[in-house]
Amino acid sequence: MAELEEERMGDFKPFSEGSSCSRSISETVNGSHQFTIKGYSLAKGMGAGKYIMSDTFTVGGYDWAIYFYPDGKNPEDNSMYVSVFIALASDGTDVRALFKLTLVDQSEKGNDKVHSHFDRPLESGPYTLKYKGSMWGYKRFFRRTQLETSEYLKNDCLVMHCTVGVVKTRFEGSKQGVIVPQSDMGRDFKDLLESEVGCDILFKVKSESFKAHKLILAARSPVFRAQFFGLVGDPTLEEVVVEDIEPFIFKAMLLFVYSDKLPGIYEVMDSMPLCSYTVMVQHLLAAADLYNLDRLKLLCESKLCEEINTDNVATTLALAEQHHCPQLKAICLKYIANPANLGG
Repeated sequence: MAELEEERMGDFKPFSEGSSCSRSISETVNGSHQFTIKGYSLAKGMGAGKYIMSDTFTVGGYDWAIYFYPDGKNPEDNSMYVSVFIALASDGTDVRALFKLTLVDQSEKGNDKVHSHFDRPLESGPYTLKYKGSMWGYKRFFRRTQLETSEYLKNDCLVMHCTVGVVKTRFEGSKQGVIVPQSDMGRDFKDLLESEVGCDILFKVKSESFKAHKLILAARSPVFRAQFFGLVGDPTLEEVVVEDIEPFIFKAMLLFVYSDKLPGIYEVMDSMPLCSYTVMVQHLLAAADLYNLDRLKLLCESKLCEEINTDNVATTLALAEQHHCPQLKAICLKYIANPANLGG
């Protein structure tokens, strides 16, 4: 009896007291600005550290500007390079952002000069601008002699495109909801079977009898549906004699029909089991095939695949052949084909 209680307790699933979740989501707010510099040759010679600034543009709640240094930002470079920087133009502290600077190829061949955070792994994360006036960019963006003979300079004009992606982190708090327990429909139907309330059909299986409900049986099995409600069925039928099935196997099949679960051996036998669990499942597979209970048949196949050994592989193979179980048959044959399994 203690073993029976242990088997039943295994089906018990306690209710959860509740669950919650929250998310922190980091993403970029992106914006772009195009800066055109006309009269490049007139801007040359203004001196290192001197710049031409674009109009400010807003991305992610902050103002930004592009700084172009025709003679370079560093005096020590002797005006050999042009410098380009993007600067934080509004108040802000520790603003984290990604940047993309593009010098446009005006020949329209698509050979733009691109420096980007967006398309490469960020080994140290986004760039952090500490305060207003902080900059990101390149002191040696382009060598002047190469720039002045390139397709980037056309009609004494340069075109630059800048994209800024400001990192924003938002928090999604827990959403309260109603805790819904797992479905107990199977347990309710099983209780209905065991209580015999509303039963309208009696099955006589050798020395034992089982009461059930025609509508439930018909809903689950095409065979029962035809027997009770088919063209040649009898809806007034009150008693059915079942042959060639052991009473405990028929009981196990009824338990599945009502609960949709493969029963344990102690659920179908009140005393010590008359056979092993594997043998019970073998017989149950045959009953499932007889009554067209496809899900029960597959459950039995699955269990038998797990239980194959030297003692039962022959009977399991014969069963799979007789009841058209190709997957179970294939696994049996694979087991037999392995010499190590048969001691040979």
